[in-house]
Amino acid sequence: MSTSRFSRVRTGGRARALRGAALLLAVLLSALLLLSSGCGGKEEPGIGMKFDVGKPAPEFNLPDLDGNKVELSSMKGKVLILDFWATWCPPCKEEVPHLVRLQSKYRDQGLQIVGLSLDKGGAPDVKPFAEEHDVNYTMLIATDETAKAYGGVSMIPTTFVVDRSGVVVKRFIGYTTPEAFEEAILPLLATSSLGPSS
Repeated sequence: MSTSRFSRVRTGGRARALRGAALLLAVLLSALLLLSSGCGGKEEPGIGMKFDVGKPAPEFNLPDLDGNKVELSSMKGKVLILDFWATWCPPCKEEVPHLVRLQSKYRDQGLQIVGLSLDKGGAPDVKPFAEEHDVNYTMLIATDETAKAYGGVSMIPTTFVVDRSGVVVKRFIGYTTPEAFEEAILPLLATSSLGPSS
């Protein structure tokens, strides 16, 4: 084999190796994006994404899209999906049609979905979106204090599943499939009461 031919073979092998490495890197980056699919927010020092599942959901009293105040305690006895989201967040918007279908399907069994919007523009930003997408569940305008109470929501969507007694049983960070939500809520919906009164 001539030196120039050997050189071409060696160069071709190096190019194939580089292409393989680039392909592997692209696959790894895609997987990472899928795993962390969410819209990043400004993480505040000392807050982080920390909320212990198994604790009562922190109370809130927030305005809906018409300015009426809604308290979390008014929903006790229902299975709740509390979804922190925003209209500018693509994975949040992708979840909305699934949440609309889940609310329709399980409303009569005691499911209540609550969208907790982190849009800085408040109801004027959220109301047109809710109307356009036929949102059939409660939409509230959350505050930074609400996000802090739930462990410092630094990525959205972040969604909490709450049982009929008001205890957080599951937290999802990033886009979540309707199947994953159903898996979380069906056992809770099967429990028809709060249990013995104390």
